[in-house]
Amino acid sequence: MKRGWDILCSVVDNFGDAGVCWRLARQLCSELDQSVRFWVDNLDTLHRLNRDVNPVLVAQCIDGVEVRCWRDLAQAEPAEIVVEGFGVRPPPEYVDAMVRRKTPPVWINLEYLSAEKWVEGCHVLPSPQPANPLVKYFFFPGFTPATGGLLMERGLCGARDAFQRDTTAIAGFLQSLQVTMVDADAVLISLFCYDNAALSTLVHAWAGGAAPVVCIAPEGNVLTQLSQVAGRRIVAGSRVVMGKLAIHAVPFLELDQYDRLLWACDVNFVRGEDSFVRAQLAARPLVWQAYPQSDGAHMSKVDAFLDRYCAAAEPEVGRRVGTVFNSWNRQSTDMGRDWCALMERRADVDTHASHWASHLCNGGNLAHRLAEFCEYRLK
Repeated sequence: MKRGWDILCSVVDNFGDAGVCWRLARQLCSELDQSVRFWVDNLDTLHRLNRDVNPVLVAQCIDGVEVRCWRDLAQAEPAEIVVEGFGVRPPPEYVDAMVRRKTPPVWINLEYLSAEKWVEGCHVLPSPQPANPLVKYFFFPGFTPATGGLLMERGLCGARDAFQRDTTAIAGFLQSLQVTMVDADAVLISLFCYDNAALSTLVHAWAGGAAPVVCIAPEGNVLTQLSQVAGRRIVAGSRVVMGKLAIHAVPFLELDQYDRLLWACDVNFVRGEDSFVRAQLAARPLVWQAYPQSDGAHMSKVDAFLDRYCAAAEPEVGRRVGTVFNSWNRQSTDMGRDWCALMERRADVDTHASHWASHLCNGGNLAHRLAEFCEYRLK
């Protein structure tokens, strides 16, 4: 049944929250024929993720989604289903309007992704509100049937496979980014990370290694870090050579273009949540940096993911993958050495990444599970 949805998104300090919420909104419209209003407090950020978005318009329709400016939310009539992206708080006037609805809306708090086991016990738990008769439900993305699954569009894995089999398409995509593959045997790497003290030792390992490496770094704070390591200013459009390493700095990529970058590369360094999931679905080896926390709490998230990700891997391959993940997230000076050890088993690491992606593609779809849950609550 076609339902009305309000998806509320606040851009805090990175693009991941907006990316996840926007992917969800698009999928609900395109695959489930839902009516979605997407309320966002930073249209400039959404424009960078989808260039069709006009950052000066307070209302517009993009990919079937009605995009609205956050400041108008207080006067809006709530939809049948309200999704808070990662705990964003709607204005009091909007909540009061939710209370006044004849049929209360299904109120969802879309949580952050975690592989930790406690998530299964908290998924879809109700949270009665102390100040009103409404109930909010916690909806957790995850890797098991007892969670909400992952965001993946219908046909995504087939489109990925077709692209990865098409060497002409890959070459054309790289050419569109002005990336030149001088050596066809070079390891092609995408780099997207938070500030990381281990980057210097990794870059020097790439530069001094036996195999040529091409590193594609989209515009952002990673270019500032690379500039410090290289000792020269690197901006979008730059190509810098350091020994066996060629760094290509490219413009910030829209979501769909970033997917193709992940598909095209041999190894993907990613961070946060959105790029983390898309890198897993790319069927390529990945190195994930969890959002760093001063008390080290992010390491429990890394360990929980590794427990799942490496469970089916050959033990030595799993050990080397785990060592690289831990060195990267602990910002260790061992990162260069551990990277080299991982590449000694590159073929096995490639195979494991492909098997993991197949496992995910046959698993739970978050948009569909969320729609089913909300429809059940509305009946």
